[in-house]
Amino acid sequence: MNDDRQVRADALLDAAQEEQRRLKVFLGAAPGVGKTYAMLSAARELKRQGVDVVAGVVETHGRTETAALLEDLEVLPRRRVRHRDRDFEEFDLDAALARRPAVLLVDELAHRNLPGSRHERRWQDVAELLDAGIEVYTTLNVQHLESLNDQVRRITGITVRETVPDAFLDRARDIVLVDLPPRELIERLKQGKVYVPETAAAALDAFFSPTNLAALRELAVETIASHVESDLREHMLARGGAMPVRRRVLAAIDGHAQSEYLVRVARRIAERRGAPWSVAFVDTGGAVEPARRERVDAAMRLARRLGGDAVILRGPAVADELLAHADREGVGQIILGRTRERPLARMLGLSLTQQLLRRGAHLELAIIATPAERARARRRLQLPGGRGTRREYAFATLATLAAFGLAFLADRYLSVANLALIFLTAVLAVASRTRMLVAVYTAVLCFLGYNFFFAPPRYTLAIANVDDVLAVLLFLVVALVCSRMATRLATQVESLRGAQTRARALLALGQRLAASADAEGVRDVGAQALAQALGAQAAILGRDADRTMRVLSTWPRGLALSAQDVAAADWSDRHAEPAGRYTDTLNAAGCWTLPLGSDDNPLGAAALRFGAEEGEPDADRRGLALAMAQDIGLALERARLAEELESARVQGETERLRSALLSSVSHDLRSPLASMIGAAGTLASYGGQLPAEERAQLLEAILGEGQRLDRYIQNLLDMTRLGHGTLKLNRDWVDVAEIAAAAVARLRRLFPELRVDMALPADTVLLYVHPALIEQALFNILENAARFSPPDQAVHVEARVVGERLLIEVGDRGPGIPEEERARIFDMFYSVSRGDRSPQGTGLGLAICRGMIGAHGGSVEALPRAGGGTTIRIALPLPPPPDSAP
Repeated sequence: MNDDRQVRADALLDAAQEEQRRLKVFLGAAPGVGKTYAMLSAARELKRQGVDVVAGVVETHGRTETAALLEDLEVLPRRRVRHRDRDFEEFDLDAALARRPAVLLVDELAHRNLPGSRHERRWQDVAELLDAGIEVYTTLNVQHLESLNDQVRRITGITVRETVPDAFLDRARDIVLVDLPPRELIERLKQGKVYVPETAAAALDAFFSPTNLAALRELAVETIASHVESDLREHMLARGGAMPVRRRVLAAIDGHAQSEYLVRVARRIAERRGAPWSVAFVDTGGAVEPARRERVDAAMRLARRLGGDAVILRGPAVADELLAHADREGVGQIILGRTRERPLARMLGLSLTQQLLRRGAHLELAIIATPAERARARRRLQLPGGRGTRREYAFATLATLAAFGLAFLADRYLSVANLALIFLTAVLAVASRTRMLVAVYTAVLCFLGYNFFFAPPRYTLAIANVDDVLAVLLFLVVALVCSRMATRLATQVESLRGAQTRARALLALGQRLAASADAEGVRDVGAQALAQALGAQAAILGRDADRTMRVLSTWPRGLALSAQDVAAADWSDRHAEPAGRYTDTLNAAGCWTLPLGSDDNPLGAAALRFGAEEGEPDADRRGLALAMAQDIGLALERARLAEELESARVQGETERLRSALLSSVSHDLRSPLASMIGAAGTLASYGGQLPAEERAQLLEAILGEGQRLDRYIQNLLDMTRLGHGTLKLNRDWVDVAEIAAAAVARLRRLFPELRVDMALPADTVLLYVHPALIEQALFNILENAARFSPPDQAVHVEARVVGERLLIEVGDRGPGIPEEERARIFDMFYSVSRGDRSPQGTGLGLAICRGMIGAHGGSVEALPRAGGGTTIRIALPLPPPPDSAP
């Protein structure tokens, strides 16, 4: 019941999606049946109803009655293309997207675009129009359907190169059959209404024969019938009617010549049954010839174009993997190609067909005969070809001859039974380094040689002793079993080696990406890792502030990409799909481009340039490239999030500093200004009436507050210069005692009653610093200590040399600083609430001190003082003394 509800829900969803389909196809059996005429007639009817109809591209082929239907319709201008020193006109996709009519007419759906266009085929242009929400009317001949390509070739003897995937036809809301009897179509051809007379005569002798037209007409009717049946089934299921069994169809391919044929057969069977379908190839871990791998990849691409799924299964046993996949995916039918079967496997019941029949009781098997492939397989068996195969057989022959030589030498010392071990060793040595067939060849040679030269009676193939017969047979069986096991082990090791290489590449990429701190580092690491792992030139592209796609990192450095490569990368980034070389989108580009993000989160693209002589990467390399691109995209997303978090943190810190600055300015500027204005106002109003002593106090107050304001502004300017890196260091040699004395002298002008105890080195200690800045830093610390020290306590200043550093310590007997606050007192405006802040402090003194000392390569820290209070320690590096002291 649950399955029934699920199927009905799927049918309701399909019915709802059908209402959103925007494609109408006028299908015909052959050129000249009137597809374009029917499309234009329907468009004119829509025009009369007030619908916005535009002709994107319509091919009239010189037919006047067809051209007349275009007179009242808006026609988009075509795009001019230069190809092979000639000018051509193509459909302008960008103009159609910009115009966005309600209905757009696009003739000849299977047309191949000229090189340099955005898409290779016109049906891909139509797909983009449909995705943009534009309804499209188009025309198509039945021979251009991908799944019927082989049938059309058998019927007409002509291979159609321009094809449309059947899966694209599934997007059609309506398919209109435009039919014409073969006799009338031939008559139109003779009258010149289809082709010009010269072309028409050649067409009558080839494609347009009555037999061909009748067969193509039948294919067109079957295509329409299958779609009508599919639509009827969906409507019945949506209304709760009878539901046919929907079981997945699986085509098992082996990479031989019949693989694409099996894919098309699977598509037709699945279409008739209304079932989903897929194609599977089992990788047993052994070495796969490049030609065979290429055929597997081609079959997989064909399956995806036809609307099926393509999977690669990995395991040592083909039957086990197919049955396990069938159980997981709910496969009801497996389609196999009938090729050469090994006689021994057939006798032992170990052929693939027999294993599936015996173990797949719930499965329906379809064995498709392919005589051509079977004949080619026999020829390959009789005449083993290839340089690698000849080397293997040569190695097997040499190993056998070496075994014979050792056996002849040991014949006088060992028994006949022990001599068999020498030949068994030769078989194992060959089996561990070659294929199963070569090991069997070695076993047969060793068996015949052992029987002829060593088993009595010698020099004949006859065996007199029954025990020797058993020994020889056991030897042959053991040789075959051992060779099989050794071969399987070698293939498994090879498979594991490939998996290890992939895992190692991904692990190395992950480690290097984890160590990258920003997006620029991620791109550099990603480009280098892609190039090294895939043996290609790599580039990472992204968008700048103007949303323009640009090359951001390459490996090797300085790699230049063409405009077509950048356009392919832009397409990949926008649509989150591969583009460029090896694809159907912008395949004129020299690079294969992979998206690094998704539709909702584009992060750029990776461009891979392989050698011009290299074919398409195999499935393993494609999988590795896609996995690495995904990892790079995740790392870029991580870097973007980290950058956003850092930006948010900096913005929060900026807001905090701004608030602190406003708070400080409101107090530390207004307070001295208020005092100065009050004192000046009093003098202005009552100066003549005040005693001289009070006037002097008011003047001193104005002077003191003015100096305080000057120090505050100077501190702000110093912090500004430090923050922007514009503070210049005019270094000179100076004695530390001189700096300390100058700072203490400045302090005593502000705090005349303050007692300062100094402990300076007895010897001269020279510093190579900016004297004024170090003095200002020391003065800020002394002022801070003076404000917090009790009136009866002295401020202690000590300077001493420790190793290659000079330590200057300023201690007070104030309330002290809690341990968790000591590192923060050097932050700007932190002291608004505590630290070095006092009723007359600004919270900038220690921050400026840290900046000035840090500019000289030193450090400042706050420490607790024994007996209570705080010690601020300055550490400055001591350079080697000059040749002559000042």
